[in-house]
Amino acid sequence: MLLEVEGLCVNYGHIEAIRDISFTVEEGQVVTLIGANGAGKTTTLKTLSGLRTVRAGSVVFEGRDITKVPAYERVALRISQSPEGRGVFVGMTVRENLDMGAFVRKDRKTPAYTEDLDRVFDLFPRLKEREKQVAGTMSGGEQQMLAIGRALMARPRLLLLDEPSMGLAPKLIQQIFSIIREINQQGTTVLLVEQNAAQALKIADTAHILETGEIVRTGTGKELAGDDSVKAAYLGGDL
Repeated sequence: MLLEVEGLCVNYGHIEAIRDISFTVEEGQVVTLIGANGAGKTTTLKTLSGLRTVRAGSVVFEGRDITKVPAYERVALRISQSPEGRGVFVGMTVRENLDMGAFVRKDRKTPAYTEDLDRVFDLFPRLKEREKQVAGTMSGGEQQMLAIGRALMARPRLLLLDEPSMGLAPKLIQQIFSIIREINQQGTTVLLVEQNAAQALKIADTAHILETGEIVRTGTGKELAGDDSVKAAYLGGDL
């Protein structure tokens, strides 16, 4: 098992943001967390990245308990996140942003590094075209591509994606999800938080529904997409 989350509890002050959640992610899967705003999805990803303190429970990655491992060490363990809101370095160029994604790597002058950069440019040809452009001058869709590309430069075993479709036009959303599927098919395990439940369930091997910090439903993407109660609550009544 690549990732095992057991009995996880996280607070913001006295408020429980995550309440005793448990789930696993197998290597090679796409697993998605869906739910309304405030359900605890982003907090879950931040906790897995080491950006939130765990009150109770554990996070085990590749058999190692990383519950108290700091965030920068988790990147070195090959857990990488593309954050909600993209978070690109707006004053840096595309290439500089990508290089920042690889800050823990010690092989920047090797063919392996060049291969990873080429992989990102193959997935996102627009980034190659904009390689010397300052990130803050790019469109929202281009910045989202850059955020994912930057996360990939850490060579993650587990890629955490937080709301990759947020604020994007429908045509671009389709493109982003197609690329996420391709990233997974190339061998990267993906844990996806996404409000566009219809798109997320289409590519998910396993899906968990969060409500007020708790997992209330689990199933395959196909099972949940076909469930009438899920359709009514999260899919606008239909896919």
